Amino acid sequence: MTVLISDGSCVYAEALWDHVTMDDQELGFKAGDVVEVVDATNKEWWWGRILDSEGWFPASFVRLRVNQDEPMEEYLAQLEKPGAGENDQPGVGLFLGPGLPCKEQMRTNVINEIMITERDYIKHLKDICEGYIKQCRKRIDMFTEEQLLCIFGNIEDIYRFQKKFLKGLEKRFNQEQPHLSEIGSCFLEHQTDFQIYSEYCNNHPNACVQLSRRMKTNKYVFFFEACRLLQKMIDISLDGFLLTPVQKICKYPLQLAELLKYTNPQHRDYRDVEAALNAMKNVARLINERKRRLENVDKIAQWQRSIEDWEGEDILSKSSDLIFSGELTKISQPQARSQQRMFFLFDHQMVYCKKDLLRRDMLYCKGRMDMDQMEVVDVEDGKEKDFNVSVKNALKLCSLAGDEVHLLCAKKPEQKQRWLRAFQDERRQVQHDRETGFSITEVQKKQAMLNACKSHPAGKPKGMSG
Repeated sequence: MTVLISDGSCVYAEALWDHVTMDDQELGFKAGDVVEVVDATNKEWWWGRILDSEGWFPASFVRLRVNQDEPMEEYLAQLEKPGAGENDQPGVGLFLGPGLPCKEQMRTNVINEIMITERDYIKHLKDICEGYIKQCRKRIDMFTEEQLLCIFGNIEDIYRFQKKFLKGLEKRFNQEQPHLSEIGSCFLEHQTDFQIYSEYCNNHPNACVQLSRRMKTNKYVFFFEACRLLQKMIDISLDGFLLTPVQKICKYPLQLAELLKYTNPQHRDYRDVEAALNAMKNVARLINERKRRLENVDKIAQWQRSIEDWEGEDILSKSSDLIFSGELTKISQPQARSQQRMFFLFDHQMVYCKKDLLRRDMLYCKGRMDMDQMEVVDVEDGKEKDFNVSVKNALKLCSLAGDEVHLLCAKKPEQKQRWLRAFQDERRQVQHDRETGFSITEVQKKQAMLNACKSHPAGKPKGMSG
């Protein structure tokens, strides 16, 4: 690399960790930033540049770009997407071997980077499990098992899985001719297993809060630092180490996209890599969706707390997402009475409320419908025979048991169509949750309701927008 720099070539590295500094001789950056390496003669500290800023930075905080001749603009565009790098040794991403066509050499570079980052990631997980968790379990005076689960999540399960995944990659890795390696099938084989990251990512914000509380006490600061030193880990705080699995799962689609880019369509691995890229994008989407749903649980609990005259089980007993909400006219039998109501469609159920005449932000619960037992019927404008009333922009919710019918009217045709789509969305989501095994644990539900009680005492309602 020093030869490349002395020849006048631009050498770029990707930041793996945040480098926060108050020293004007040092270069500060965030994980994911691209640094131009200007001087690498010192093994520990390199001199680098980001735009108009220059300074020293720890070499172990960055990883050289896998393909130095890739256009800088394209790489920067990639870095705008979610994800950051792993704890790699400086320089391991750069392989400039003679005798291979350009695209095959590029594929060799990407394959080698994937293998090296996986091996380093395993070491990283091992350090956390053996360097921190193992030591914490010995100190029952400092940590309960529940606290450790909150701080470290299911990282031990991730460690076990990643060892199995790496073993599969090693079997498919062609050490003599890396560009001939066929690793796409390994990602496809384990695509469902990667969903284990969902639990970790969802718990990570709670882990940060729990860890932050501990780090306010010197006893814990010294203990965690002793763990790091005993395990001979890089000088990064524990919260930095715990962020790595979140970064890792976001990084896979970027690595596979780069691998696909340098894989010829005729290559035996092409179709599997293409499918693996789509699979890992889906995993990332699923994790993001589950994270969003978990965040929604708190909002839904707060919403229920704001509703007056709530009766029966909590909304979270069945539901975890607000699909749609809005005003509709509810027509009731036997006199075909019309009532303006606010409707909130969740997965599995719909709640309807009455607005307070004076305080329009105050809602009174008037009932709910079990959407698992309802059929949605589009009603034509004109005379509705069951209710014997003329309607416009109407739809009916009919109980599958036949003992319950609700006639609802929107103000405009487009509002009615939006509701019809919302009911379809609700059924699709219920089906998708069933297929993917998504559910909110009882502990999460109870915690959400507890948080809602603390943040919104009864009698101080706060509406929820759809």
